[in-house]
Amino acid sequence: MPKSKRDQKISLTKTDRKGLAWKQHIVEDIKFCVSKYTHIYVFSVHNMRNTLLKELRTKWKDSRFFFGKNRIMQLGLNEAAKEMAENIGEDLHKLAVRLNGQCGLLFTDHAKDIVLDWFKDYSALEYARSGHECKEAIVLPAGPCEEFSHAIEPHLRKLGLPTKLERGVVSLYKEYRVCEAGSCLTPEQAKILKLCNMPIATFRLLIKCLWSKKAGFEGFVEDTDTSDSGNGADDEMDKTLDTPMDNEESE
Repeated sequence: MPKSKRDQKISLTKTDRKGLAWKQHIVEDIKFCVSKYTHIYVFSVHNMRNTLLKELRTKWKDSRFFFGKNRIMQLGLNEAAKEMAENIGEDLHKLAVRLNGQCGLLFTDHAKDIVLDWFKDYSALEYARSGHECKEAIVLPAGPCEEFSHAIEPHLRKLGLPTKLERGVVSLYKEYRVCEAGSCLTPEQAKILKLCNMPIATFRLLIKCLWSKKAGFEGFVEDTDTSDSGNGADDEMDKTLDTPMDNEESE
């Protein structure tokens, strides 16, 4: 009897894609960048978004970003400090201490003022995820919602919206309060805001400290909780951390 094309073996085992060799490669890359670039910055990421981090890599082509697991980046910095001359590598270990939470490293030769001003002004609006703390109440008024296709009206009702079809147009038959100020979004509320094209989360980077070969270590802000205001952030950060994004192709 001929073998059915549908009879396919599927492995249910899960293996680690990145082992010791990959981690050592990242450590060596960091050590190389320590010797190559003049300045090293530690920054925290707020409202983590993978696509926006990739855009940063494009904007800073002559510099290099690392979004690796903190313990791997710490190892790279500490090993670099041991191998450098005492008068050069002094205080480099202080950068490693500040790597906690959702953080990254920026290696660059740009002047400090240029880097600080750019990061201070940079931000991007993104759709919030579940768990995001709302700064203000959001209310959808009653009436037609022409931005919605009639085909998704059942889905809107499942999300909790008081909708109905009037002559083929999705309409809210009463006012609907999506969220209150100070409350945390539920998964359903986050989906509603995205469907309504309401980005309320701000992606931004905060420079925590700097180390330069001439001036040594300089701190700018105290360590704070930089976790994303959304449950999906941890998953995305894990994906990003498992694929450090530098200014070269995938390592």
